[in-house]
Amino acid sequence: MRTALRGAALIGAVTAATVLTCGPAGATPPGPGVTARTITERTVGGTDYTLREITIPPGQSTGWHFHDGPLYGVVRQGTLSHFDSSCASDGVYAAGRRIQEPAGPGNVHIGRNLGDTPVVLDVLYVLPHGSPFSEDAANPGCSFQ
Repeated sequence: MRTALRGAALIGAVTAATVLTCGPAGATPPGPGVTARTITERTVGGTDYTLREITIPPGQSTGWHFHDGPLYGVVRQGTLSHFDSSCASDGVYAAGRRIQEPAGPGNVHIGRNLGDTPVVLDVLYVLPHGSPFSEDAANPGCSFQ
């Protein structure tokens, strides 16, 4: 019941808002200890809806990547620092904040935990049926991974 309520609350929150990322990417791999746990998944028509819990340990990152569909998330713990392919920060998200990531290879990004506590995210992936959670991307020339 608790998982169902948490899932319903997340879907309600992201419906009201317009995430993040965080499936691991292979070209610039995620840091040690980055994990993802599937909470629930459903396919409707040609779209996969998957709710996952992503944990990024202190000092680690997701690796550079993009997604084939939009993502919507809520930071449950810690602070996520998000960077785009220009190496600029495009958002810092503390616990309770909502985040959205648009789809496509023109939206390469990385999520980093620059704090001293794990970042825990609840992320809703809205992807074409059968798509991977993320697509690998090379570091676009930034001085960090």
